[in-house]
Formats: sequence, structure tokens, C-alpha cells
Amino acid sequence: MPDDGYVLAALATILVVTFGLRALPFLVIGPLRESAFVQFLGRYMPVGIMLILVVYTLKDVSLGDRWHGVPELLALVVTVGLHLWRRNALLSILGGTALYVVLVNTVYSAG
Repeated sequence: MPDDGYVLAALATILVVTFGLRALPFLVIGPLRESAFVQFLGRYMPVGIMLILVVYTLKDVSLGDRWHGVPELLALVVTVGLHLWRRNALLSILGGTALYVVLVNTVYSAG
């Protein structure tokens, strides 16, 4: 069994590391907010991520079959329309996803 000094040293090390890791973000947030690079990322990164997600989602859509691509296109139009109308990402994503799920499982189902 380790002696008391070893246990106290381990606990002190854990305390210092934990406190340092929790305090570090508050120490660096000020300079980061004024950084031109971080402001650039804050402005353009959400659009870039959404574009990547749209491309990734639509990359496997087969346009050769009769109805393939129609539910995706309708859901995409509704998502963009909701976003332009309400400027609410959550509403846009949920609305487009709900429409897509309904279309795929009812109107354009394979049976």
C-alpha cells in the first residue's frame, strides 16, 4: 500500500491539473475573440459545414431510376425555403428531414 506522502502528492497533482484544464479556456478566450482568424471561422465555417453535409447527403442519390432524387430534391427545397423564411436552422433541418422521411416511407416507398 502506498504511503501517505505518495497519495497526497498524487492528489495534489490531480488537483492542479484538473484546475488548470478548467481554467485554461477562460484565460485564452479573450485573445481568441479578437483574432481575425477566429472571426473568419465564425463567419464562414457554418456555411461550409452545411455545404459539406448537403454534398455528402446527396452524393449517393441515383438519378437514373424513375422517382429517385425526387424526395431528396423536395426535402432540400423545403429545407432551404424554411431557412430563408424563418432563419432558424433547427426548424429548417427538422422540417426537411420530416418531409423526407414521410415521402420516402409513404409516397415514394418501393412497395
